[in-house]
Amino acid sequence: MSTDAFPVPDYPGLLRLDGKGYIVVGGGLGMGRQTAHALTACGAKVAVIDIDRERAAAVAGEVGGVALQADATRREDVERVVAEAEAALGTIDGLVDIVGLAEWSSALDLPDDMWERQFDMCLRHAYLFGQTVGRRLAAKGGGTMVFVASVSGIDSAPNHGAYGAAKAGLMSWVRTLAVELGPDGVRVNAVAPGSIHTPRLYGLDGGNDPDKQAASAATAPLQRMGEPHDIAGAALFLSTPLSSYVTGRTIVVDGGVDALFPYMGITPRG
Repeated sequence: MSTDAFPVPDYPGLLRLDGKGYIVVGGGLGMGRQTAHALTACGAKVAVIDIDRERAAAVAGEVGGVALQADATRREDVERVVAEAEAALGTIDGLVDIVGLAEWSSALDLPDDMWERQFDMCLRHAYLFGQTVGRRLAAKGGGTMVFVASVSGIDSAPNHGAYGAAKAGLMSWVRTLAVELGPDGVRVNAVAPGSIHTPRLYGLDGGNDPDKQAASAATAPLQRMGEPHDIAGAALFLSTPLSSYVTGRTIVVDGGVDALFPYMGITPRG
């Protein structure tokens, strides 16, 4: 007979989000689409928000959710769309914010407009949604917010200076929200992806090139590129009671790249 008197939780039940309302920002494709599916599969009602109304409608149709259009960098749009989501879902219990876009430039050649655009696309929306949803969650006594950061905000990637600086700022914002909203029962975390094979990557140079994909995969101890569902799984964990004592953290999902000693290359099997 065990001397441990602590009750054993219903662990599968801790993944359930039945009756909860979640907003997925940037939910129209890739990691956002997969996150909308993950939350819905665990019982949540989902509002899919995207700057492209057709993309939002397509994903909302897949998951039986609500499609809403907004520019996530405009305060008036954010406040409007959060109110619309709350009215449609009947409740807001959580947020997953996927929005982000990387642009490339060397540090010394980086123009002002790119710097400003990167902070809009990678940080301003987190500031706006963090405030707007955070107020509602604090007032109701709890909830979760998850933002997608990047390993570029933790380490340094060549030609990613503005993107990395904005993502580092996002992770600092996450920690601040977690500290200030923790007493109200609100948990705030981030996921930092490494190289993820998203639909957007197909449009970039080499994004659908098997040789370049293999080269990228070879840098990871797991010997593959990440998939959008890998990020959705981490976001789901941080959104459910299974992670009830996790806040102010950034979970790195990069296939082990950051754990690799830099002078020890990985040799692909084959």
